[in-house]
This record gives sequence, C-alpha cells and structure tokens, in this order.
Amino acid sequence: MSKLLDLVKLHEGVVSHAYEDSRGYLTIGVGRLIDKKLNGGLSEDEINYLLANDIKRCEDEAMLYPFYARLDEARKAVIISMLFNLGKPNFDKFQNLQAALLVGDYRLAAAEMLRSRWAEQVKGRAVELSKMMESGEWH
Repeated sequence: MSKLLDLVKLHEGVVSHAYEDSRGYLTIGVGRLIDKKLNGGLSEDEINYLLANDIKRCEDEAMLYPFYARLDEARKAVIISMLFNLGKPNFDKFQNLQAALLVGDYRLAAAEMLRSRWAEQVKGRAVELSKMMESGEWH
C-alpha cells in the first residue's frame, strides 16, 4: 500500500491547502475534489477526523495557560471553543479575561467575554459561552 500511496502522490502532487486543479475545480491534498459544482466534499468521518485534530491542537494550546488546569470541564470547553474560533494569537489578546480566570473570578471572566468585539461578531455563541463560564455548567 505504501508504494501505491507514493505513486499517486508523485503523480497528483501533495498540496495542504485548497487550490484549483487543471480544470479550475477546487481540490485539496492529493487530488481530492472538494468543489461543490461536481459534488465534491468531505464525508462525515473526514469532517470529524479534522475536527478532532483541531480540538486536540486547541487542547494542547490551552494547557499553556496557567488557569486552564484548574477549570471544570464546562469552562475548559469554553476556552477550547474560543481558541478554535479565534486562534491562539487572538485569544491571547483577551488579557482581562485571562486575569479574571487566574484569580477564579468567573463572573468577571464572563463579563469580559461579553465586553469584546468577538462577542459582537459571534452574538449568541458569546452569550451561551459566557453563561457556561459564569456557571460552570453546560448549556
């Protein structure tokens, strides 16, 4: 199987981002058609695989914050969701949120979440996540 994979990779090329193939259709990876015009896309298993990898990356990033290990599961989920949505560089700009988490002030942390441009952009998601942050309960 390894030789077959190497052969197909050699012929198709390996591209880690979406690109247009020789006929102008969106493709990714090793010639994988993802263009909706030709019914391309990902299976549910592939979507879940990618999501699991992204969540794992966010969990690894979250472990770098000194407050994270002390959080309950619901609050950890809030941090992971924000890291997933914002990316670590943008999450790092939430200094007031992080300061509140360091001292365990979850009411203030929730308020800081809602006082952000991010909250204006994601609207209901921010409200739901801030409630989870304040209460420590899943919503």
